[in-house]
Amino acid sequence: MIHTPASRYPHTASSFKYWMSTIVLLVFSSLASALPTESRVPGGIAIISLPASESPPLVKYGQYRVTVIRNQNKWLALVGIPLAAKPGKQTLSVITNKQTSQLSFTIKNKQYRSQNLTISNERQVNPNEEDLKRITAESARTEAALTHFTDTLVPDMKLLQPIKGTPSDSFGFRRIFNGEARNPHSGMDIPAPEGTPIQAPADGIVTEAGDFFFNGNTVFIDHGMGLATMYCHLSRTDVTVGQTVKRGEIIGLVGATGRVTGPHLHFGVSLNRAMVDPALFFNKQ
Repeated sequence: MIHTPASRYPHTASSFKYWMSTIVLLVFSSLASALPTESRVPGGIAIISLPASESPPLVKYGQYRVTVIRNQNKWLALVGIPLAAKPGKQTLSVITNKQTSQLSFTIKNKQYRSQNLTISNERQVNPNEEDLKRITAESARTEAALTHFTDTLVPDMKLLQPIKGTPSDSFGFRRIFNGEARNPHSGMDIPAPEGTPIQAPADGIVTEAGDFFFNGNTVFIDHGMGLATMYCHLSRTDVTVGQTVKRGEIIGLVGATGRVTGPHLHFGVSLNRAMVDPALFFNKQ
């Protein structure tokens, strides 16, 4: 029989539980200096103070669980706001000590610009029936990767920029391909020569990788507690599903695969399944 400290020494069981809870709180508190920039707009992040509780409350925004961290002796919910969210009042469900309550916050409107792009491969604009079957299957894989919620990973909310260079401000752009409107651009494009190494912006686990119809060679990383990142159009991937990666580790090379007009990295950040502006996670220089 394997004894835990508490089972071997029954009189110290309460002390063991105390120290374990203390360790958990210290881990959450270590994120105090790593908050992203708040921006309560579609595609932004709302930082919401939560009711007092010894353990982290369970918070949901819509159908998705929200990241909760400890900061200056209080719990905070870091809420990713979808690009499709309507300005106005939004509601969180908060479960504390088995009691459910509601918290509301307000998001403001933000007008994103439009961008006209010309794609030479017409199937990348209007896929055929076989393409659509592939896209549907890939969408399910993408959804699984971006909704993965790992309690045992503590996310770093200040991310390393995956490649050097000046990011474009294309996040949220209403894209028009060959004259036809499509979904808003849900990531950050960073121009770079083909073959440029791409670094993991924080520790995490690779949850998905492969060749996707629109995104080309793509990698998804789970950073814990609802924070996930994606990297698209790679010329080469250097990681496999299930692999643990460290901040700064090379995960692949910049390319021009999938629906692109030239080599670049499409870098996406998902928070409680909302694709949010990656720039909110970078340190201000």
